[in-house]
Amino acid sequence: MNSRERFFAAVNHREPDKIPYDLGSTHLTGIAYNAYLNLIHNLGIEENTVSYSDVIQQLALPSEEVLDRFKADFRGLFPLTSHNWNVYEQLKDGGDHWIYDDEWGMTHHFPKENGLYFTIVKSPMENSEPLEEIVHKHNWPDVKDPRRLKGLKEQALSYRNMDKVVVLKGINAGLFEMMQRIRGMENALMDTMMYPEFSDALIGKLADTKIEFWDMALEELKDVVDVVVEADDYGSQESQLIGPDQFRSMFKPHIKRVLEFIKQKAPDVKIFFHSCGNVRPIIPDFIEMGVDILNPVHIKAKGMEPAGLKKDFGNDITFWGGGVDTQGILPNGTPEEVSEDVKRNIDSLAPGGGFIFNTVHNIQSEVPVENMLAMWNTLQEYGIYK
Repeated sequence: MNSRERFFAAVNHREPDKIPYDLGSTHLTGIAYNAYLNLIHNLGIEENTVSYSDVIQQLALPSEEVLDRFKADFRGLFPLTSHNWNVYEQLKDGGDHWIYDDEWGMTHHFPKENGLYFTIVKSPMENSEPLEEIVHKHNWPDVKDPRRLKGLKEQALSYRNMDKVVVLKGINAGLFEMMQRIRGMENALMDTMMYPEFSDALIGKLADTKIEFWDMALEELKDVVDVVVEADDYGSQESQLIGPDQFRSMFKPHIKRVLEFIKQKAPDVKIFFHSCGNVRPIIPDFIEMGVDILNPVHIKAKGMEPAGLKKDFGNDITFWGGGVDTQGILPNGTPEEVSEDVKRNIDSLAPGGGFIFNTVHNIQSEVPVENMLAMWNTLQEYGIYK
């Protein structure tokens, strides 16, 4: 099978020849810049320039040589957003840190010494009053700026010619996460209970920006894209950040209309939806909203045991991720422990198809190269369907 045949067998809950493998086709399934440098140095691969897929998260964009070396089935398209559009050109000197003001009105800091990520330190609506006016008065970015898509169709066509699966990233983070970024975490957690009308207006506006972007992007790319990426974070290690009822009343209706728009615009694409943590109580809602693929399988979060998820939801949704624990075993375990974890997760998630192999989340800077290779080598040996 080629990569596209392999993916479509898996996502349609059939067993392909082997488990499809993703490295860096999204900003949620990638590799940190420093880890990537260590990897290519170990492999003896020379790259004059290493690009970023996401500057804010400091994620590398793997080269075609690396993706071929690791037999990756997926290729990502990364529109220009606040996470990768001339970020370094806009930095201001803050002394011991760099300052970046993004197009949504958020201020980020990056430590000059040993910095690993940009961190939001100021939210544009955190102290705004009166609430009734701030959604309309905010200087929203032009999400339909055609420069965001420059060159993406040509990239997609080249990937299609290679029989790779083409994955398209969205314009921004999820509705709940963007609400936190714009209002600040404390306000966002209180607003839906204290100011429901304002919250609905803000969440609705954020959903509108997504629809505006997808309208432009899919008009141009719908015939050359296989997977579109939406994301949010509703789970914690133990439970959920907001209650399932609150999710269903405030966020689900707006997410659903975004996903329905995508399907209307591009009926053949598969919808990839990300949420970290324990989201088990709302997985049926994801399925009802039209999500085809759940990322990740946060295997160390309460309620997210792979075998149980596969048993309860494996016929209705594809699992993308959960191949190895990124919180403990991948960064801190031995290669043997990594290998055993990969085997356990494959045993739980792979039978019957419906599984794409990737780490639980992005490979972080401290992950040893030998553990990355142990993960991949085990997949090559153990990820074959018989």
